[in-house]
Amino acid sequence: MVIGGGPAGLTAAYEAQRLCPDLHPVVLEAGDLLGGIARTENHHGNRFDIGGHRFFTKVPEVEAMWREVLGDDFITVPRLSRIYYRGRYFNYPLRMFNALYNIGAYEAARIVLSYLRWQAMPAPREDSFEDWVINRFGQRLYMHFFKSYTEKVWGIPPSEIQADWAAQRIKNLSLGKAVWNALTGANSTTSLIEEFQYPRLGPGMLWERVGERVTAAGGEIRMRSRVERVLREGRRITAVELTGPDGTRERLAGGEFVNSMALGELIGCIEPAPPPEVLAAAGRLKYRDFLIVTLLLDHADPFPDNWLYIHEPGVDVGRIQNFRAWSPEMLADPETASIGMEYFCHAGDALWTMSDEALQAKAAAELERLGLAEAETVIDAYVIRQPRAYPVYDSAYRTALETIADWLGTLENFQTVGRNGLHRYNNQDHSMLTAMLAARNLAGERHDLWKVNVERSYLEEFEKPKSAVPEAA
Repeated sequence: MVIGGGPAGLTAAYEAQRLCPDLHPVVLEAGDLLGGIARTENHHGNRFDIGGHRFFTKVPEVEAMWREVLGDDFITVPRLSRIYYRGRYFNYPLRMFNALYNIGAYEAARIVLSYLRWQAMPAPREDSFEDWVINRFGQRLYMHFFKSYTEKVWGIPPSEIQADWAAQRIKNLSLGKAVWNALTGANSTTSLIEEFQYPRLGPGMLWERVGERVTAAGGEIRMRSRVERVLREGRRITAVELTGPDGTRERLAGGEFVNSMALGELIGCIEPAPPPEVLAAAGRLKYRDFLIVTLLLDHADPFPDNWLYIHEPGVDVGRIQNFRAWSPEMLADPETASIGMEYFCHAGDALWTMSDEALQAKAAAELERLGLAEAETVIDAYVIRQPRAYPVYDSAYRTALETIADWLGTLENFQTVGRNGLHRYNNQDHSMLTAMLAARNLAGERHDLWKVNVERSYLEEFEKPKSAVPEAA
């Protein structure tokens, strides 16, 4: 049984069927669409992402699954993204002359001097995101391009975000590499790829196809089925209780369970309840929520980028998507533009509780303030609120996660995968990789899902797994 129909849950079901054809997974999805945060919404024929999802990976098994499921429905998309800051647009990745022109020779010199100072005398400890970035980029560059945007995204000071988040998300980027890339045209970092693959109808197209394959192979997918309780007897999970589409409660028994529900929510669903220290740890896990206001404009392409990072403190929008730049087929009318205004917030705060009409007006006004399009050109809008979009790496998360992982490890037939299932701010391919390995565990292999990453050192082990004696189901 699989809890959650996002990339991790669907991949677990798909891979389990491939490895063990006799398995008949049941996927329980609380929403109306498959794909989780990688789903594709549709409003009046216009399709859009929940945050934008590039398809690029170094994991061959993940790449093979993408190709197997979608084949020619992938298109190659050139990457173009910029940073809006101080009323100017900075190319990202860095382009030397563009950066010098925008920020000015005097401030550019200060950035270089600050970089050299911190290279010569780095801080001895790197406890926080702030420490990690300053040690690698210098204080001036941190102040310009990391501090305000990070606060906007996470809602807390960068000094309260743990350094391992930075090490995970921007580990391959350095000022030296960025300057070298700018001068030579090289690209030595995985995060700064020049093009990527994308399903022509958005990422939801992939997950809709995976769902079709799972059901065609004998599996079952239940939509609008929210898991309310996870029942256990000692060290084994025996069943889940769910609320179905018609509001009725139902109990489903199972032999093996794979979870992609957020850990903070999952622990509270387990009965009998876990020990008090595990419940307390789950309560310390925090999430950042997200909403997107998609604006339909009466003209095409106000900017050419796939997306823009908005570092400007005078507006609340954090990132802006141009969905035609991802795929022209995302739009119903080629003479219009579909622009995703993304806001990072907390459920229950002023942004989250604002009416859809007020959010449309706010997003249109900010689009105009940034000089991208006049507010009066907005002819339609659609709002999506996404709870628990990003696991937060605050000072409490690591010890809380260790406590939860240790206890979940005592369960004999339960695995947890994916971004929220592992409380790890990962990419789609990492979520899929954890799910693939969970399926391999069902087939008798032994993989510690808490240690999975997409670095070469792990991939070598992934490609040549150690043999193991299968466990009884």
